[in-house]
Amino acid sequence: MFYYFIKSESNPEEDPLLVWLTGGPGCSSFFGLVYENGPLAFKVKAYNGSIPTLFSTTYSWTKVANIIYLDQPVGTGFSYSKNPLADIPSDTGSAKRVDEFLRKWLAKHPEYFSNPFYVTGNSYAGKVIPAIVHEISNGNCICCKPQINLQGYVLGSPVTDPDLDTNSRIQFAHGMALISDELYELYGYKLSEYWVNKESVRRALKVVEGTTGKWVRCKWSLQVNKDIKSSIPYHKKNSIEGYRSLIISGDHDMLTPYVGTQDWIRSLNYSIIDKWTPWMIHDQVAGYTTTYANKMTFATVKGGGHTLEYKPEESSILFKRWISGQPL
Repeated sequence: MFYYFIKSESNPEEDPLLVWLTGGPGCSSFFGLVYENGPLAFKVKAYNGSIPTLFSTTYSWTKVANIIYLDQPVGTGFSYSKNPLADIPSDTGSAKRVDEFLRKWLAKHPEYFSNPFYVTGNSYAGKVIPAIVHEISNGNCICCKPQINLQGYVLGSPVTDPDLDTNSRIQFAHGMALISDELYELYGYKLSEYWVNKESVRRALKVVEGTTGKWVRCKWSLQVNKDIKSSIPYHKKNSIEGYRSLIISGDHDMLTPYVGTQDWIRSLNYSIIDKWTPWMIHDQVAGYTTTYANKMTFATVKGGGHTLEYKPEESSILFKRWISGQPL
């Protein structure tokens, strides 16, 4: 399983350790690194055949956390299998593989044993992450070493339940104007493919030669058994175990509209601790938030879309406040 590990820019010895999973299924975590919450991004300009230029961002979550950006399931990004007869990846199988990966990674990096650990990601990862949290929790209790200092999880615009997610689109469209074509079509995505597929870049990333062909941002042809029909039961189990969770929704996301996300959160039937209220940045409303008795915080990002790239600075501030235990 291929990954990119970036240390916290603050205090890596004590700051939280995150694993970030991009959705799809079949989308590389490199997308999250350069388009959503990582310390690097591409300068968007006309491509002239050279290696695209990267620059440092100001909104990276690595300002306050160590992050493993993981390509999963196998077949995504630069992750590969040597076994030509390997089973088709599945949601539940992916949860087990990620748990196995994390324990092996920590065994090789014991300096991070005690860091608070969170499973994070967006979109289709919303189906798998609650199952990963459950898998890690079970492993900690039953058998597995090293122990993972699991504290909770963070989901951005999560795919959760097909009925709730899909049916909410009509409700959402009824109450909202559509976003512009210019915002929706974003021209910078190809730069990641140009950059990653340069031989010099692949050598620098230590990609094993011959294991994968051309890197693509999202491998839509990847066969995955979507055997988790709804992740709501996993959310219930994780709530019982007492794990913190932050659920983020862009209020202009029509793929998994916030109204559908609100519906499944309400279906958990936990009492409200802090009612629907705005959260602010510099005296401006940046979104709205509700806190529930199961340590779950729901927050919208004003003007946000399906991924964090639409409002990266606002999402970064939201994450930094939550991860440090501050009020939003």
